[in-house]
Amino acid sequence: MNLLKKHWWKIACVIILFYTIIGGLLVEVPRLNILNETIRNLFFHVPMWFGMVLMLFASVIYSIMYLKTSNPRHDDWAVELANSGIAFGILGILTGMWWARFTWGQFWSADPKQNASAIALLIYFGYLLLRSALPDDEKRGRISAVFNIFAFATYIPLIYILPRMVNSLHPGAEGNPAFSAYDYDNDLKKVFYIAIIGWTLLGVWVAQLRVRMRRIEYKTLFD
Repeated sequence: MNLLKKHWWKIACVIILFYTIIGGLLVEVPRLNILNETIRNLFFHVPMWFGMVLMLFASVIYSIMYLKTSNPRHDDWAVELANSGIAFGILGILTGMWWARFTWGQFWSADPKQNASAIALLIYFGYLLLRSALPDDEKRGRISAVFNIFAFATYIPLIYILPRMVNSLHPGAEGNPAFSAYDYDNDLKKVFYIAIIGWTLLGVWVAQLRVRMRRIEYKTLFD
């Protein structure tokens, strides 16, 4: 019973992801012009981006906590949540490219949303490179924490503000309404909102495993 209480959210994560995958493939979807069956990617591409944003935001919170406390555990959580967010960002771009191939005619059309997403990920790659270039633990933690805050502050305008100010093929941009303007029916909502929870929990789960691996490495190093 204690084990169930401790790991309930992991069990929920597995159940939700099974529900997302099975429901995403079998649920009846509206027949929208151009999108057609590719709208099923809504259950994967978009929730992954939501999960990415939540994990990167949590990473920034831990970076701020590290700057205040110098607790290495906060730094561990900051970098591993960022790693999970970056992984989801890569998956988001790949699933977005697949979607673009069927709806826009090519994998990469240099759309403002695509370009901004790539630039944002490159900034976070810089965060990881910065960490690997600093041998001193405390200096690495503090400098990378500041860079992490900068990266997230840059990320939000790049992903959500600038692409909406220009013409874009991507839904949600100027002159191109998001899915809420279409027949976003209850069957889609039943899977979509739950999928956000499932993918986010998966990212946190992976980050937790990575943090535990780091602590095992620390114990091995100092024993």
